[in-house]
Order: sequence, then structure tokens, then C-alpha cells
Amino acid sequence: MAIIQNNMKSESLHNLQYAFTRHMRDPENIPAPADIEPRRVAIYADLVYRNIEGFIANSFPVLRKVTTDSDWHLMLRDYVKRHVSHTPYFPKMPLEFLTYLEKERNDIETPEFYFELAHYEWIETSIALDQREISFSGIEQEGDLLKGIPQLSPLIMPLAYQWPVHRISPEYIPQELPEQPTYLLVYRDRDYEMGFLELNPVSAKLIEELTKNSDKSGKQILELIARQLKHPNPEIVIKGGLEIMQDFKNRDIVLGTLI
Repeated sequence: MAIIQNNMKSESLHNLQYAFTRHMRDPENIPAPADIEPRRVAIYADLVYRNIEGFIANSFPVLRKVTTDSDWHLMLRDYVKRHVSHTPYFPKMPLEFLTYLEKERNDIETPEFYFELAHYEWIETSIALDQREISFSGIEQEGDLLKGIPQLSPLIMPLAYQWPVHRISPEYIPQELPEQPTYLLVYRDRDYEMGFLELNPVSAKLIEELTKNSDKSGKQILELIARQLKHPNPEIVIKGGLEIMQDFKNRDIVLGTLI
């Protein structure tokens, strides 16, 4: 009998919790449990929403600034109402919101660049929160970048977007899709400072080749790029590429050469 009574109490508590959380998600359409004081429920529901909304707004500051208050809260209410998170960790909530933007939002009009801007801001957050540290083990920091095999930091992320997401702000809202894509590199240096670079075709190709390289010297990679670009004077590409690699090294994007 005691076991049955305990099971009944457990089931009753589960039903109460389920009804309570359904109301938390959609307080305008789902009534609160009848045996809980409405004032207390309203305070708690508002607190839950404000915590989630504030965290998302801080995680996507530019996205928030280019969204009207009414559209923002309409979208956040919809997110809280419909999205089922796959992680209990608060720092990963921005990724959950990104999933919502990509796959779940309905009937909420946003600019065409909206998802790309959100993705860019999420990448900045994810690299900032990355638990890894830059290690120079097995790397000659002052190695010759042309003769040696350049080594990239693990704390970088090359990105390609249709829209110039790094320039978007309340003062600059692009209306037409640019003819050329935007290539960016987001990185974190040894002092935990975040940065980004807009890449040109040569620097973007250089990052691509360095990422997959294991045995070519810096000069061999630049010669390959010169051939791919069909440049009439490879030495110009090599000289310019070396300057780019040296700038990368100053920013802890390139760490040195393989020992």
C-alpha cells in the first residue's frame, strides 16, 4: 500500500511539474495549475523568460540591436514556447537558439542576413568559451615560415558568408546581396583576446591550404596558390603571402613552424 501511495504521489508531482513547465513556456495560452497562487506563478514565469531573453540578447548583441523590440520578444517568446533544448548547460543556449533560427521559427520575418549574422556571433562566443589553450609544444616559434612547415593555432575559425556580417550594425543594414561573398577568420590569441580578419582571395586560400597541410613548406604552399590563381609572377604571391603569414603569426593565428 505504501508503495502504491508513493507512486501516486510521484505521478501527481510529475503531472504538476509538467503542467507548471507548460505554462512557463506559454503563459498566454496554457493555464497555470489551479492549486498554485496566480501571482506567484506570474512572477516566476516572468523571471524565467527574462533570464532566457537576457542571456540570448547578451550572446547576440548585434542581432538584438538590429531587431525591433516587438519582433525580438515575439521571436523569444516563440523560442521559449516551442524549442526543445538538447543540453542543460546555460553557456550552450546560444547554440540552441541558433538551431531554432535555422530550423524552427515560423511566420517571423527577419532580414535575409539574419541567420548568417547570428552564426557569426555564435562562432565568436564558441571560440571565446573554448577550453583549449594555445600550446607551442613541438613548434619553433621563430622558425622560417617559408622554409619550414607553418603551424596554425587550433583556436581559429575560417568563415564564408553571403553577407558582410562583420559590418552589420544599426547604422548599416544591407538591403541587397553583395556580388562577392565575405571571407572572415575569427581567432583567439594566447592572452584570450578575440579578433577577426576579413580575408582576401589569397589569404583565404592560404588559410585553406595551411589547414590541410602536413608536409609542405610555406614557400611550397604559396607556389601552389600562385599556380591555382594562374598568377603571371609567382614571386609577388610568395612575397605577399609571407607578409600575410607574418601578420598571422603576430596575431597567434600561425604559431610558428613544425620542429
